Amino acid sequence: MNIILLGPPGAGKGTQAGRLVEKRDMIQLSTGDMLRAAKTSGTEMGKKVAEVMDRGELVTDEIVIGLIREQLEGDKKGGFIFDGFPRTLAQADALADLLAECGETLDAVIEMQVDDEVLVHRIVNRAKEAVANGGAARADDNAESLKVRLMAYYKQTAPLIGYYHAKGNLTSIDGLASMDEVEASVADVLG
Repeated sequence: MNIILLGPPGAGKGTQAGRLVEKRDMIQLSTGDMLRAAKTSGTEMGKKVAEVMDRGELVTDEIVIGLIREQLEGDKKGGFIFDGFPRTLAQADALADLLAECGETLDAVIEMQVDDEVLVHRIVNRAKEAVANGGAARADDNAESLKVRLMAYYKQTAPLIGYYHAKGNLTSIDGLASMDEVEASVADVLG
């Protein structure tokens, strides 16, 4: 089973992906993690990634698709969770083409719906709790950074909601429910 988790920053996509990895033996394809791993891998693709990142430039869609292709050609386990990709309509088209080339399908797209104000409150409190418990908050876990990230999400990624709805594989769930309730909703979608 191959799925995409969609939702704004802080909606809990990473948390739910982690639970799916643990309970369904799925493979989480987080583009950020893949880029960091590729940069230090020493492979030809890794060298390309390192060159681009070392120049401070954004990695092209072509490179990201190449990294995803490498993953799809490896061990499939319980399927793939696309986390943080696609972010744009062009990337969604490229992913659809890649899946078709690899004989794979996209089984579900789950949109984790959240209210922006509640989300900002949640993220700010998460940062406060981390500091209060002796940990460190993420540098971008503050109201101003989150609002910038949300604006980028609505400009670039939110159009994917309509895209996948039109393809008939989008299901929306309440991303502000408890983690266990969200997990149960995801499980209902996946069957």
